[in-house]
Amino acid sequence: MPEQREQLFAKLKKFAGLSDSELGDVRRIVEASKMLGQGNPKATTHPMSRADCRQIRAQAHTFLDRAAICGKRFMVPIYNRRAGETERDARVCIDQYEFPDIPCEYPVTWVRAVEAADLCRAVGKRLCDTHEWEGACAGSLRTVEQEYDFQQSRRDMRFFFNKSREIVWAYGPEKHHEKCGTGSKKGPDCASISWKGCGSNTYPAGAFPECVSPFGVYDQHGNAAEHMNMPLGPEQLASRGDKLGETEMKGSWFIFKSYEAHEDDCRWRAPDWHGSRVRDINSHGNYHLGFRCCRDLSPEGRASDAGP
Repeated sequence: MPEQREQLFAKLKKFAGLSDSELGDVRRIVEASKMLGQGNPKATTHPMSRADCRQIRAQAHTFLDRAAICGKRFMVPIYNRRAGETERDARVCIDQYEFPDIPCEYPVTWVRAVEAADLCRAVGKRLCDTHEWEGACAGSLRTVEQEYDFQQSRRDMRFFFNKSREIVWAYGPEKHHEKCGTGSKKGPDCASISWKGCGSNTYPAGAFPECVSPFGVYDQHGNAAEHMNMPLGPEQLASRGDKLGETEMKGSWFIFKSYEAHEDDCRWRAPDWHGSRVRDINSHGNYHLGFRCCRDLSPEGRASDAGP
């Protein structure tokens, strides 16, 4: 684990461009956990190497990041395309890849929701709200008023939302698990969730060029499932502050081709599995659960110097 973590820190500095201060904050959060990283090295068997990923991406069309707009590498702006908005109207950017948000790097797993929120803030971003992840996946970001009925309980809000939702995947209107990182296997000792027995058998991020949304966001199906913030009131929107709501797990994960545990279309909302407040010190984490971050833009459409 120490060697794995040091390699991760070095890549965050080299490829993600973290400052010494940001990297110090990341190091403090990671090293406070016994499990947070890219999986237990003794139990993890990745189905694809980083070198294989780089070769695949070199031979395929891949989306460029929009750092000039977003203020951070490997991020893209998202907006309401169906309402006629363009990139110039965007007020938020999202990571193209699961954290550490570096192409062909393995996702960070065994991260609790509170740690995900803290890591996003440490790198000058914030945890995404549920509807932002969904809009990034579906290819159009809808308004808060369209996406949440804060007068209802979470259970009822989820039921009615799912009942009338648009059903679409990042790559198109039909489900094709083979387009994404869903063909890995659980380890033979992973009968129940445990650090010792369960490897984070993920693919390198962005290794499936067809598994990308219209905005250029990769791996929202397969690879690692992802922590997001589910606001139960407007004051709990991550875009409006750090109060935050409850945990929401988005996307499918790396064995989904053989074990389809639930729906995984872009706008499907999960039950409150392992539910807690995002900021709960005991919020959930496991071997196939990671996250990605968002970053707010100023009204002029540029990344805010103040960060999230």
